[in-house]
Amino acid sequence: MVGLKPSDVPPPLGVKMASAGAAACVADMVTFPLDTAKVRLQIQGEKNAVKGIRYRGVFGTISTMIRTEGPRSLYNGLVAGLQRQMCFASVRIGLYDNVKNFYTGGKDSNVLVRILAGCTTGAMAVSFAQPTDVVKVRFQAQMNLDGVARRYSGTMQAYKHIYQNEGFRGLWKGTLPNITRNALVNCTELVTYDLIKEAILRHKLMSDNLPCHFVSAFGAGFVTTVIASPVDVVKTRYMNSPPGQYKSAINCAWTMLTKEGPTAFYKGFVPSFLRLGSWNIVMFVSFEQIKRAMMITRKKIDANQ
Repeated sequence: MVGLKPSDVPPPLGVKMASAGAAACVADMVTFPLDTAKVRLQIQGEKNAVKGIRYRGVFGTISTMIRTEGPRSLYNGLVAGLQRQMCFASVRIGLYDNVKNFYTGGKDSNVLVRILAGCTTGAMAVSFAQPTDVVKVRFQAQMNLDGVARRYSGTMQAYKHIYQNEGFRGLWKGTLPNITRNALVNCTELVTYDLIKEAILRHKLMSDNLPCHFVSAFGAGFVTTVIASPVDVVKTRYMNSPPGQYKSAINCAWTMLTKEGPTAFYKGFVPSFLRLGSWNIVMFVSFEQIKRAMMITRKKIDANQ
């Protein structure tokens, strides 16, 4: 990311990828209940939803889930979520600077190049992490209620069950809307963070420290939520749907539009922003600190050799 002084040595690719994966896991563990609430709000209105349970707002959803299913339900799918981040964030965030430099030949990059780099790494990451995303979403949508059949009993069983019943296509279900969503999220998130941080440092409003990272991450989270929310809702609905409910992601979007209206695409916006905003803050702050710590450790090891 931005913020390196000319005299600084850029972190090697391995450090950036490991730092990004670790930071994303930290962010997921902190914000996972918000993500689960977002998923429940997004799928509300589906024909396979449990009758009699109505979610209202992010904190109302969390409260209802705790009351009806217990606190552990807020972390349904966490294992798959951490698996997703380790292979997803390490690619989309860790490779961003390298892809950006590849497109420019090491020269200064403009906004269009940064957007292209963000879209590229976001799309690349989906191709690796899609099965983990499918399992995570389905676990988050699954209710832990007496008398309600559970689709899956464990993470590995979920991968096996989806493969046996839906084939490889089931594990990669929703890849197109997920690529679209993550290309949008990644380029918006990283480019906005880059631009805000650069502006703060250029105008000397703050130094390259935690408050600067906090403000940059918060701004990136809000902008990203506004742009990516419609695609995110379609992705969640389509991934969670049983076979045959929708012909395609486009059909899912059209069904939502005709049956529920345009506002359906912004279902769960508040939890999406709370989750994505807080996720960005935790992730980028952790990423910057872990990356620096790894670089300091690496320099000490090199000095002692």
